[in-house]
Amino acid sequence: MTTRPAVLTVSRWCYGLIAAVIAVALVIQIVLVFQGGADANSGETGQSAGVRLWRLFSYFTIQSNLILLAVAVVQASRPASGGRIWRVARLDALLGILITGLVYAIVLAPQIHLTGWPLAATIGFHYVSPWAAVAAWLVFGPRPGTGGWGTVAAAFGWPVVWLVYIFVQGAFTHWYPYPFMDVTEIGFATAVRNALLVVVVALVFAGLVRLADRKLPALRREPG
Repeated sequence: MTTRPAVLTVSRWCYGLIAAVIAVALVIQIVLVFQGGADANSGETGQSAGVRLWRLFSYFTIQSNLILLAVAVVQASRPASGGRIWRVARLDALLGILITGLVYAIVLAPQIHLTGWPLAATIGFHYVSPWAAVAAWLVFGPRPGTGGWGTVAAAFGWPVVWLVYIFVQGAFTHWYPYPFMDVTEIGFATAVRNALLVVVVALVFAGLVRLADRKLPALRREPG
């Protein structure tokens, strides 16, 4: 079964729009960093532009959106791309942005109150890109596209490295990107427990994604 041209065209436009939303939100946020405006992730101000820029790209939100941006650009421009590395990148984008959307909506949104351009950026990062990406995957796939458990294990390499980085740098800087990981406020054991809970939730979603990958209809087929 080959992908119909009309489906491929709609899929490419969909992923192109997702990429555009993320790119616009990122530009807005970087401008705010250099202007000293509120952060789309935490609402904080102050600190030098260099420190704020480093912190910006340390957020899981930003990293997951960047991975999704790269995947969406390739899905829009070269939809025939395939291979194991590509499957890992797609799974990273899907799981990462899903966790971003859920954690923000459930845990962080009630604590952050933004207006103006910071609000516009956070809507792009935390609301539009997560749920548009999930919807695009549910509708278009491609399927089967997750591979085996080896692909899942490889996809968890980035989140694990990110967690190690956050806790190591936090030991020196005393800065943590999210309150539920803030060792200085809640203690190391609680912060690690919270982080591991998110990892467990991500593993559950990975299993559900693999199941859905086998059961859902395939409007787009996995290349190769």
